Amino acid sequence: MSQNLKIRFVPGRYAIARLPVDASLPAWLNGPGFRAVIHSDDETTLVCLEDRVPQGVEADTGWACLRTIGPFPFDAAGIVRALIDPLSANGIGVFVVCTFDGEHVLVPSSEVENATRFLEAAGHVVESR
Repeated sequence: MSQNLKIRFVPGRYAIARLPVDASLPAWLNGPGFRAVIHSDDETTLVCLEDRVPQGVEADTGWACLRTIGPFPFDAAGIVRALIDPLSANGIGVFVVCTFDGEHVLVPSSEVENATRFLEAAGHVVESR
């Protein structure tokens, strides 16, 4: 089933950083803007505004963040797929973080205009930046 979603950009440029699995959460993570902490068996991944990440921390910078305007029922099928299919089909890499009320899709900042165009062509409504 096709999903037509309402999407907005979250202000700022974001970084995806990697810390050791046993690292404590750093103070630089705190502050305004979207931020996420993902712990796995072998690493800790942080997402935050890129200007917060200190030199020397392994990070990929230059990401823009799109957010669905929800919430959606947890059993709603196809939400993430509806977002990433038009992007992936057109060669745009993504990093996805789902929250209780919605999905955050990070795309390279250099691809914002293309991502917007592909999402709108797929029937989604992208609020202007």
